[in-house]
Amino acid sequence: MHTELCIDASRDRSPRITSVGGLAGRQTGPDTVHLIGTAATPLGGDTIVVRISVAAGARLEVRSVAASLAMPGALNRHSSAQWYFEVGEGASLVFDPEPMVVVSDASHSVVNTVVVHEDSALWLRERTQIGRFEEASGSWSSSMRCDVGGSPLLRHRVELGEGSVAHDMLSAPLSMSSTLQYPDSRPSAVDLSDGSMRLALPGGGSLSTSVGRRLVPAGSGG
Repeated sequence: MHTELCIDASRDRSPRITSVGGLAGRQTGPDTVHLIGTAATPLGGDTIVVRISVAAGARLEVRSVAASLAMPGALNRHSSAQWYFEVGEGASLVFDPEPMVVVSDASHSVVNTVVVHEDSALWLRERTQIGRFEEASGSWSSSMRCDVGGSPLLRHRVELGEGSVAHDMLSAPLSMSSTLQYPDSRPSAVDLSDGSMRLALPGGGSLSTSVGRRLVPAGSGG
């Protein structure tokens, strides 16, 4: 199945939402859209393309009603998604969906492309869990490319699960939470109690990450 979803937010009207395939959006507040599944996706062989655009001066929050499950298909175990985010001049985007859970024997890859104006605001979180209870054989990869005002802010790629560089049977990380925030002037920091880290980016933003065996309940901070 091929899925396409577009969300266009403007300061002068409600967000416009168009979709085909297994993912849709529903407006749940003046500036809030929740993602909902309309069919089982992603299955092996599925492709997803999502475009989220916030026009100058507009505000948008995008969340989801439930976690997503990446599952193997009958003939193909791999699925993929491409996410495009554009935040205009003086605009604000909060993107905070529920986690992606990659079930046993499934493989899922994500490519995130983000374009942000110099005076706009972005808070983008991605959370992933390899396996449901007592599952540990899925694989996931994600790349992030973010530009601010035409200049690079972040180039980042990470892999989890079977076949990844850090994977082993004893202590491999099976979950990751990652938050890209712009602007953010806080310095880099490491929290040894939970293994989380915030990296200050030269362009004025930050990337906060934490890895572990299982995802912890999400807080509201970056």
